[in-house]
Amino acid sequence: MMRTAQWVVIIGLLALTAGMGVRMYTQWQLEKQPQMLSEFSFLDGASTPHSSNEWKGKVLVINFWATWCPSCLKEIPSFMVLQSKYGNEKVQFIGIALDDVAAVKVFQEKTGVNYPLLIAGDWAGFALAKKLGNIMSAIPYTVVVNSAGMIIYRHMGELSASELNSVVEPLL
Repeated sequence: MMRTAQWVVIIGLLALTAGMGVRMYTQWQLEKQPQMLSEFSFLDGASTPHSSNEWKGKVLVINFWATWCPSCLKEIPSFMVLQSKYGNEKVQFIGIALDDVAAVKVFQEKTGVNYPLLIAGDWAGFALAKKLGNIMSAIPYTVVVNSAGMIIYRHMGELSASELNSVVEPLL
């Protein structure tokens, strides 16, 4: 009886591992495929609507994040530095918060983020992130869109400034 239970657990773990591997491989394949950015629209902390078309013709760095996500908060200061560095070069960072308005407003006031923070909430934000290639529904999640509106880079997890530089610099 004990051996049967052990085998069931082992087979279950192997199936889980295989399933995770297939999902990760699928994500990796998806990240390599170019895709046009679909228009989206969300409100900022002042309840002003912003559409992705507002930044048409610019290189966009779209970052899905939340105030409760430590990895998200860790990468934001380097995004602020890069927005200052590249802002005059037609590069626009956009933070899409998978959070509530009050938390984002407090964060914005405390940190002075120098790029638009749009509030998508959980459902709409994760739906857009998934549409842009985030099949794992993980954050932080960042996409880079070239000036022609084509998604050319996707990154799940914390993104370093040097890695992002290597993607953005050739687009200028």
